[in-house]
Amino acid sequence: MIRSLLLIALLWPILGFAENQLIIETVDGVLIAEEDLEQDQVTVALAKGNYQFYFRNSAPCAYSLGNVEGAKLRFNKPFPLQACAIQAVPLKVRVAGDIQFTLSTEDKTVSLKLLPKQTSQAYVRPLPEHQCPIWQGEPVTVDVSTQFKNGELVRDFYSKQTASVENGEVTFTPAKNSNGLLLIESANAEPSEFTWGNALVYFLMTDRFHNGDLTNDLSFDRRKDNKEEVGTFHGGDIKGVIEKLDYIEALGATAIWMTPVVEQIHGFVGGGKDGTFPFYAYHGYWALDYTKLDPNFGTDEDLRTLVKEAHKRDIRLVWDTVINHAGYPSLADLKDFNVDVLKPNQPNMGNDWQPKNGENWHSYTNLIDFQSGNWRKQWWSDEWIRSDMPGYTPRGYDDLSMALAGLPDYLTESKVPVELPPILKKKKDTRAQNISQPVIQHLIDWQTYWVREFGIDAFRSDTAKHVELEHWLTLKQEASNARRDWQGDNQDTKLSGETDFWMVGEVFGHPLFKDYYYDYGFDSLINFEYQDMAHNLALCMNDSETVYQKYAQAINSDPDFNALTYISSHDTTLFYAKYQSLDLQKRIAAPFLLLPGGIQIYYGDETARPLGPYADDFHQGTRSDMNWSKLSEEHKTLLKHWQLIGQFRKKHAAVGTGAHHMISESPYAFSRSTQNDRVIVVFAGNER
Repeated sequence: MIRSLLLIALLWPILGFAENQLIIETVDGVLIAEEDLEQDQVTVALAKGNYQFYFRNSAPCAYSLGNVEGAKLRFNKPFPLQACAIQAVPLKVRVAGDIQFTLSTEDKTVSLKLLPKQTSQAYVRPLPEHQCPIWQGEPVTVDVSTQFKNGELVRDFYSKQTASVENGEVTFTPAKNSNGLLLIESANAEPSEFTWGNALVYFLMTDRFHNGDLTNDLSFDRRKDNKEEVGTFHGGDIKGVIEKLDYIEALGATAIWMTPVVEQIHGFVGGGKDGTFPFYAYHGYWALDYTKLDPNFGTDEDLRTLVKEAHKRDIRLVWDTVINHAGYPSLADLKDFNVDVLKPNQPNMGNDWQPKNGENWHSYTNLIDFQSGNWRKQWWSDEWIRSDMPGYTPRGYDDLSMALAGLPDYLTESKVPVELPPILKKKKDTRAQNISQPVIQHLIDWQTYWVREFGIDAFRSDTAKHVELEHWLTLKQEASNARRDWQGDNQDTKLSGETDFWMVGEVFGHPLFKDYYYDYGFDSLINFEYQDMAHNLALCMNDSETVYQKYAQAINSDPDFNALTYISSHDTTLFYAKYQSLDLQKRIAAPFLLLPGGIQIYYGDETARPLGPYADDFHQGTRSDMNWSKLSEEHKTLLKHWQLIGQFRKKHAAVGTGAHHMISESPYAFSRSTQNDRVIVVFAGNER
């Protein structure tokens, strides 16, 4: 659970406090409780997770009584509070339960105690009040005359009921657990051929999805931290994806986007602002060698099998391509590749290093001499990356020259031919060729290798705004050529519909509109605007009409424009986390899965995957293990709902690519149609 908590109390008359009253809110102002304190003590039920609290009086301070710098909050031990503090008191709850806050008026401290028995439920944010029709099980009659003729047999895809059109109308009773939804199609409708315009992309964090090979979980001497495992490898791999292909297919997915699986840095860096956990490259965005798979994720044979088995199911594979930056230097990489940059008399323990008293996981950098000239000679040379270390091109302050998150930034703008960097020259198993060419051409060659050799169908281009536009166009052209080469050698592979290479870009924060990126190789961009409105639209599907009209008009009136819309992602938030409501997770399925344009399901959207532990880096919570073992009957009902709507979308290209027309407001009904496909969707109201 990711949530911040404000404990606001008026205490201690000696400090000018009023009556002892406790107000509890979330950080965004949602009231949890407002009650009088009894004997300066109050009990609050909290779920496992990370919080912050402070006490407020009449003083004109952001945190009237808050954190004392350097003090450690411990349960069952008095904690000093400071007037006009600069920050709130951080609180980590490792065991859900009732926590008793006791305030001392004598020494101005607060003590916390976990009570042995839970007396109330942990706070769950209530759903906002919202007016929406309620469906109570009655039949629903709808005008279908714009799409279906009198006498034509039509079917509700969800319930499998059929009916003949009479006087331009049909009557169906929505299926139980459908949330009042009808998905009307011709009873004789044939599945549409694949088109990226109607794509349903299933996006998964490879390491956190499913562990198909227990023998490769800790390659390169990587370690567990034996605590919350916030930033360590969990074991998910390509074999795990293969084992779950039928599951992904049942969702109606037409493409799979995995986080990068190329070889990552071998060791850890400090995680979070305060270095509270060891952070390995489990997520795949800190590459060391783009030409090799990371053993933690699998082998070449595993990848060939994945592509083959996905293609059998008419599912494309989207490769997450990163050409902006390399991975950080870790102690393990310095050790494995003999990069001599440690300070004198500092032994390199690699992944054995542990922080001592007074240190955190950032402290490993104290062993390293960042002023050494050996970086240029033995690591990524100054011809390859920009850095603030001596002899390198310094990092800049614009999108193209900045060092994103402090990562080594490739000199993609350089036209100077360069050989391989020293670290790859030392690497005996690399496939990278030691030829002289600009940095960007090396990077493009390394990415397109996977297309030509394995049959990758598409790229998701990471950090697109941080690389010169013309390079994305070159990448798309060379990847398209590589895909044609692979197709020529694999003519027995049959995929329906579009087979041209496809590329979607991540331009962080980009809303839905067409701009110059589409002139430089991109077929689509990730749409960042929908997530912000998704919770409100989930409350009542009727409210989606304006969005549907806007998206259909913008996307489907232009054959060269598309977008990939999501409700959860690894770099933002989980939809489920805000309200933790299975009901809302069901309600969002239809508004989201029936959007015009492409859509992206983040693994676990369909099963209400909860947040994981995240220490002091909120992104980590969004990357929790897939909740395979925690699916109650309610979760399974939710999953079935997502599956049925996803399968309907997959069957009908008109959902993503068709013209949108509202038929009626009550019941809310609309059509989507192309020359070859037509459907009508009806929402009778939220199901009680």
